Amino acid sequence: MQQFRLGEATPPGWREPAVTIGNFDGVHRGHQALVRATAGWARAHSGTALVLTFDPHPARVLAPSRAPANLTTPAQKAELLAGLGVDAVVTLPFDAGVAALAPEVFVARVLVETLGARHVVVGEGFRFGARQSGDAALLRRLGAERGFTVEAVAPVLLDGQPVSSSRVREALAAGEVALARELLGRDYFVDATVVRGDGRGRTIGVPTANLECDNEIVPARGVYAGRLRTADGAWHQAVVNRGLRPTFGGGSETVEAHLLDFQGGLYGSRARLAFAHRLREERRFPGPEALLQQVREDVARARALLSTPGEGGGIVEGR
Repeated sequence: MQQFRLGEATPPGWREPAVTIGNFDGVHRGHQALVRATAGWARAHSGTALVLTFDPHPARVLAPSRAPANLTTPAQKAELLAGLGVDAVVTLPFDAGVAALAPEVFVARVLVETLGARHVVVGEGFRFGARQSGDAALLRRLGAERGFTVEAVAPVLLDGQPVSSSRVREALAAGEVALARELLGRDYFVDATVVRGDGRGRTIGVPTANLECDNEIVPARGVYAGRLRTADGAWHQAVVNRGLRPTFGGGSETVEAHLLDFQGGLYGSRARLAFAHRLREERRFPGPEALLQQVREDVARARALLSTPGEGGGIVEGR
């Protein structure tokens, strides 16, 4: 998959470009519907499937105090989009100048002159241009004038409400990783570097990989069943603790993964951690023995959940 940042590289003259527009943070099921419609049109017309996205998130320019944290890193977003059949991701640097563009100017400069769009896919509630004054109906009228067609895709619903990045963030903030999986169509994952911890887990027979996460969002404090992909590409079942380790006096927040049936050194390596199920809240135990007994119970429950067909195990990497 190709990647272009407008202003830094000149996109090639793509054949019959189909373009979908948005932030695509999380690449959730609603985003996937847009991308699949775009790729479907491109394949049917021997064209090119493009995603037009923005960096930074427009809210970080227009309302920085209310800007949401990102669900995915740029690299993760590109990986997930590539797995959906996208041919190229085009990033438009978003600033006050872009925010001030009238819808007609945005269409002329970006969609027509820069990308050569022949088909544009957006959500039914899509808004664009200065003060969000443009909508799908205006885009369709402009397309008729400028030589491209427009497809407005209905929202994907879960429990009667549209799937959205905001709903994913809310689920993760509550530790509801199973709900996040339903919204995303895959387990929520973070990428990380394995760093040295204080070694207390090893002293009670439960060694952990301490993770320094790339992602801005990690699920709420608690204990989870999940999977960790090591640098060799292998996935391992894990019990994950995100929190303050109150039994050992608390301190700074950590993300630790105890890998089941694994032996080996991981310090300094890269890893991907996918959250499948919330097991319980983090709590303080009277001492190491009580904690160890609870960890044994957590491990048994994690094994059962992660080994049950259909329980977790969603797509945790782009393909």
